[in-house]
Amino acid sequence: MQASRHAAPTSLPIGSDADLAWVRQQVRQAAAELGFGLVQQTKLVTAASELARNTLVHGGGGHVEITPLGLGPSNGLRLAFVDTGPGIRDLDQAMTDGYTSGGGLGLGMSGAKRLVHEFEVDSRLGEGTTVTVTAWATAVPPSRPGSR
Repeated sequence: MQASRHAAPTSLPIGSDADLAWVRQQVRQAAAELGFGLVQQTKLVTAASELARNTLVHGGGGHVEITPLGLGPSNGLRLAFVDTGPGIRDLDQAMTDGYTSGGGLGLGMSGAKRLVHEFEVDSRLGEGTTVTVTAWATAVPPSRPGSR
C-alpha cells in the first residue's frame, strides 16, 4: 500500500447564508477534481449543506476545513465543520431520524451520516462541536484503526 497523500486543508468561513452557498460550490468543485462521479458529488454536497447549515444555525457560525485525501489508489475528501457554539446536549437524540431542534425535517445529521463513508462528532457543552465526514471517490480504503 502506498503512503497516504494529504493536501493542506482549505478553510472557509460559515457565518451567513451566502457562505453556505460558497461552501456547497467549493465542496462540489473539490469533489469533481478528485474524480467523484455526479451522484457521489451530489451526496457529498447534500451532506455538506446540512452540516454547514447546522454550523450556522445551531453553532452560531464557524468554519469548514476541506481536505483532499489520497490513500494508495483511493481519492477522498474530508470535511470538518467546526463551531464554538453551545455544543450538543444529547448526541444520541440529535442523531435520531425525525429529531429536530430547529423545526426542520429532522434528517440533518443522521441523513448526512448516511451519505458519507465516515462520520464523527466531537461535541463539548459550552465549547462547540466538530463534525468530520469523509467520502471516497474511488475504492474505499480498508478500515484503519480509530476510523469511524
